[in-house]
Amino acid sequence: MPQKLIDRPKTGFETPVAQWTSAAKLTKSKEPWARAWARHILKQQPQPLETARRGRIDVVHMQRRAVIGNFSVERLFEDVRNTLSYSDQIKLRLRLNRHPSRDIVPRIADAWEARSKQGHVNHITGDVHYLAWWMDGQRTVITVLDCVSLHRLTGLRRALFKYFWYQLPLKRAKYITVISEFTRRELLELTDCDPQRVVVIYPHLSDEFQYSEKTFPQRPRVLQIGTKRNKNLERVAQALAGLDVDLVIIGDLTATQRDLLDALKLRTTVKENLSREELAAEYLASDIMVFASTYEGFGLPIIEAQAVGRPVITSNCCSMPEVAADGACIVNPEDVA
Repeated sequence: MPQKLIDRPKTGFETPVAQWTSAAKLTKSKEPWARAWARHILKQQPQPLETARRGRIDVVHMQRRAVIGNFSVERLFEDVRNTLSYSDQIKLRLRLNRHPSRDIVPRIADAWEARSKQGHVNHITGDVHYLAWWMDGQRTVITVLDCVSLHRLTGLRRALFKYFWYQLPLKRAKYITVISEFTRRELLELTDCDPQRVVVIYPHLSDEFQYSEKTFPQRPRVLQIGTKRNKNLERVAQALAGLDVDLVIIGDLTATQRDLLDALKLRTTVKENLSREELAAEYLASDIMVFASTYEGFGLPIIEAQAVGRPVITSNCCSMPEVAADGACIVNPEDVA
């Protein structure tokens, strides 16, 4: 192998700051390959934050590729970008993962690409913490939505997931934001995060959820948001069996869930892939919103239903009592009686 390739600076696991420092030294190298490499690396370097303050601060939202049924995080940060688009001090960019967050190779590829898309502030907006692996930690903020996978996984798989998804990224980040006091307590219990760097910032309420008075009918329309395991649809359906209600479910049903609903003979309507406006319309059309989840990091449907003026039934566990406060009927999500 040519000596110049052997001596080429190692970039694989260097931080961006270290790479830029190495590249700056090589701009005056006599070797053409070294100068070319230095120019390539320096093109990826954002201007210093002190310089940015004289212009606009470049903020990058690093976001997962949306999966059908997962849209709350994307909707919230879209609101943030729309609001800050009017600022003459902040330039906000969205960087989407190329791949869904599945399997190790696509995740490594997205993390490696993220290192070259950095701004003055990099905000990893939730559920893709691994993007921080090669990023400049001093410019990085990570939002942690929940710790549900640390409860679901076991053994070696859990240990590896905990290290690469939580421990390593969170140690690199300058700040960590969480969406409830419950999530903060759980994160500190399950990881060795510095409590001083973990800040609670509650999700906001989107503008489309506006109060609208509605007369309660004899046969109420019950709204269920979500169909994943933690959304507890099966127990909700069992609790409603025999009652004179119409159940509206937002989300994709499994074959098992369909069979259960058929067996219970519930009047059911299933709606999938709704737009923001269509989702807000379903809240307005409902008479009761049931959100008896077994686990949540926050629980946006609670405050959305409260905002439009619909009664809320939610769980007595995790973040839900914190979010609902005195504005909901609190129940045991495992008791169908």
